[in-house]
Amino acid sequence: MSFPSPWQPWQGQSSPSMLAANADRERAVDVLRAGFAEGRLQQAELDKRVARVYQARTVGELSLVVADLPQGPVPVQPAFQAYPPAVPRTFMPAPPPPTNGKAIGAMVCGVLTTMTAGITGIPAVILGHSARAEIRRTGEGGDGLALAGLILGWLAVAGWVFLLAIMLLAVGSSSGG
Repeated sequence: MSFPSPWQPWQGQSSPSMLAANADRERAVDVLRAGFAEGRLQQAELDKRVARVYQARTVGELSLVVADLPQGPVPVQPAFQAYPPAVPRTFMPAPPPPTNGKAIGAMVCGVLTTMTAGITGIPAVILGHSARAEIRRTGEGGDGLALAGLILGWLAVAGWVFLLAIMLLAVGSSSGG
């Protein structure tokens, strides 16, 4: 025996002369109330039909009462969906390009120059220049990281050069005197 779906309560029944169950009557009343809520029935008509539903003995009599109405509520999309409707990949924005690994390395070495007294400055400069060349060639992301690593690396190298120049001047002035 096939059970009726919630949208069409009496389809698939073997015979209209089959006796109606209380559940069949309640489904018919639900269909009538939905029709009233949608503005398809007036209050007086609803009351008459509900009375006929409760007097009906067979499934055929119930189907006649609701024959001119949609056989159940129309599925409604919820106001809030946990997941947005699927969008074809064609209409999705292009994913961002991957970030160049050398650019990340240049930035890390550049930031570490303050904690390593500038020792990581030269690797930052080398990685930064290498990363920028690869980024231009491959279209990867991370140019800002590579540039920041370069700047911090060159500042560290310039700081070491300045420190060595002062030390050489200090040694030269003390030995020349």
